Amino acid sequence: MATATGTERRVDDQLQQLMINTIRTLSIDGVQKANSGHPGAPLGAAPAGYTLYTKVMRHNPHNPDWPNRDRFVLSAGHASMLLYSLLYLTGYDLSLDDIKQFRQWESKTPGHPEYRLTPGVETSTGPLGQGFANSVGMAIAEAFLAAHYNRPGLNVVDHYVYGICSDGDLQEGVASEAASLAGHLQLGKLIFLYDDNNVQLSGPSNVSFTENVPERFRAYGWHVTEVQDGNDVDAIYSAITEAQGVSNKPSLIPVHTVIGYASPKAGSYKVHGEPLGEDAVKETKRALGWDYSEPFTVPREALEEFRQAVPRGEREEQEWNEIFQRWKGEYPDLANEWEHARTWTPPDGWDAEMPSWQPDPKGIATREAGGEAMNAIAKKVPFFLGGDADLTPSTKNSLIGFGDFQPGSYEGRNLHFGVREHAMGSIVNGMMTNGFLRAFGATFFNFSDYQRPAVRMASIMEVPSIFLYTHDSVLLGEDGPTHEPVEHLMSLRAMPNLITMRPGDANETADAWHWIMSNWEAPVALVLTRQKVPVLDRSGRHGDLAHGAYILSDADGGAPDVILIGTGSELSLCVQARDALAGKGVKARVVSFPSWELFERQPKTYQDAVLPPAIGARVSVEAGATLGWCKWIGEHGVSIGVDRFGASAPASVIAEKLGLTAENVTQHALKLLGR
Repeated sequence: MATATGTERRVDDQLQQLMINTIRTLSIDGVQKANSGHPGAPLGAAPAGYTLYTKVMRHNPHNPDWPNRDRFVLSAGHASMLLYSLLYLTGYDLSLDDIKQFRQWESKTPGHPEYRLTPGVETSTGPLGQGFANSVGMAIAEAFLAAHYNRPGLNVVDHYVYGICSDGDLQEGVASEAASLAGHLQLGKLIFLYDDNNVQLSGPSNVSFTENVPERFRAYGWHVTEVQDGNDVDAIYSAITEAQGVSNKPSLIPVHTVIGYASPKAGSYKVHGEPLGEDAVKETKRALGWDYSEPFTVPREALEEFRQAVPRGEREEQEWNEIFQRWKGEYPDLANEWEHARTWTPPDGWDAEMPSWQPDPKGIATREAGGEAMNAIAKKVPFFLGGDADLTPSTKNSLIGFGDFQPGSYEGRNLHFGVREHAMGSIVNGMMTNGFLRAFGATFFNFSDYQRPAVRMASIMEVPSIFLYTHDSVLLGEDGPTHEPVEHLMSLRAMPNLITMRPGDANETADAWHWIMSNWEAPVALVLTRQKVPVLDRSGRHGDLAHGAYILSDADGGAPDVILIGTGSELSLCVQARDALAGKGVKARVVSFPSWELFERQPKTYQDAVLPPAIGARVSVEAGATLGWCKWIGEHGVSIGVDRFGASAPASVIAEKLGLTAENVTQHALKLLGR
């Protein structure tokens, strides 16, 4: 029988073992029915999952969005049946039929956990290391929100971030980057259980992984406590309790488990990533002392005890609600701000100080304009924050006067990620999935390659992470081809759900930030120049950046003979070419095309008004790969771009050598028209 002792419910050993084995058998039955999946980790890590969900975590299965819930991240996402079993058993909106539909079309139990699909899943995981780094972002968010909102005796933000990671997670570079930063930041609310089973997909871990993991994490500044027996629930609970008492360090708890515990293939890589087989499932259940022959059996007494998580969670949330109501009454301005943050809705007048610029041929770099816009936003939107990969003087993303996020000053809004682009992207994603914050991470555009997996995960989850990229083309100049993006724009445009923006001047950059802060259904890659670009005359425009593409300046005296399409720094080349063509009696329309994705959202009537189908003479100009522009210029158009790596030389020389000049645009337009 279960007894209550404080916040921890005690159950007798027999019932506890039955509950753990229920997790195990549900997991292997789900994998077996799908004939696909990973049974090994759930068999070994079930006691750890049981301890977290029934003895440690503060969560309300009937309200997975409770703001002050503890977060759990299964970084070892291949063990998804462990998580699904725990969610079903503790009372989340997941049925036994959902468990039976594991890895099937449109099920709520996909092969790896997916954010916003399965109630209780805090972030999408599976690509190893991503969940680990996301968790660091969640812990950063908790620390910032606690510093910003809590008041004496009224802690409205006070939760932990727990996770389970694997050998594979800790081998990935992104986890090393994130762990190093977490240790520096002293994120004491972050606790990871390391499923240390000495086995990987293709063999024992020691064929490639013999480092001393506990010592590595101690060197990172983490608290480390080992559990020698992964079946010892009391030892796991004690280690977590100890970790909770260390407020100035994140904690890693290596739990020594047996992969595929109780199965015929226990301890072998052969149990990692394929079903056990019907006979082996039966043998495993016999070894566990499981007395039920039917698959997916959930003993009544086990389910009743698991479901105690519901009234317990409701009580915990109600206790928090009482604190929240007192806080709300004493601090109404903060409470109003809280509601805006919770829905990612900027407060009224948030854009009152957004900058604008008059036409100027000397111009301003869009990175500089972006920095001014970001600071105008920061003054009005207290939940806007972020940082860069040790590039603040270059990326111009410093939020001036808002302090640095550091140990002892978690209210600071400038994060220093260090030279850790991959972790930065994943941490920003974690900050976003934690809720309340609009977070950005900045680096040079060429190094978007280093964080591409994180950008992809943001796109899969459709979280509005902001990926800020400067130094956007070969016009970077003397730094040379290692630092000059070429293929990057097209590679990002190929990614579903990602909005890529390359504004053409300072005002369009401010427009981009206005769109970003007004929309939160998708991540954004904002791509800006290092070099100055002219501030263009927009008095004749029809549309704006929110349309994705629009007429910046039209032909004089009737329909255009040719359409010049530009993005970024090349938009001004199109304007110059338009004037040159007018001197030769050619009517040219200039179309600014900052975002393919936003233009694709527009009605066809609008698209045809900007790019009339009857006008086949079109020239696109962009300092990047030309692949894909055929979609917009048609079979008769010409794309001027860069289909080679760059070079080390002054930007003006590179532009001339690679044809990124108004003269070249003019000549191609004339050639198209046969003149």
